Amino acid sequence: MIQADHTHTKKRKKSKNPDKHVSFKQRTVAYMEPFTLDVFISKRFVSASLTHRVTCKQVAVAGTNSKDVKAVLRSRCDIPACMSIGRILSERAKEADVYTASYTPRDQDKFEGKIRAVVQSLIDNGIDVKIYLD
Repeated sequence: MIQADHTHTKKRKKSKNPDKHVSFKQRTVAYMEPFTLDVFISKRFVSASLTHRVTCKQVAVAGTNSKDVKAVLRSRCDIPACMSIGRILSERAKEADVYTASYTPRDQDKFEGKIRAVVQSLIDNGIDVKIYLD
């Protein structure tokens, strides 16, 4: 009797990139810090939102383009407008039981001026924002 060699019968699943290692932090950060802050500033208006990373649902949104905010502000894109957006967003976030968020600026954005005003206003109104700068 000849015994068959069964070592070649099992196929191993090959990774597309075998050198890429996914760290524990990369796998768990979406659950440890589930809410992200997104700030968008154009020449005409300012908007900010808090989004849940896992479900991709927006929990709280505020913008100077909405009717209720538009009527109160003198200008829709200056520093006081940014600070009021931060205040309004923090109130709406607290209504949704969100008290922490993480913020990473976009590649082209610098963390200064108007963006800093929105984030600082959120922090001053009780939302703990963790800022990740490169």
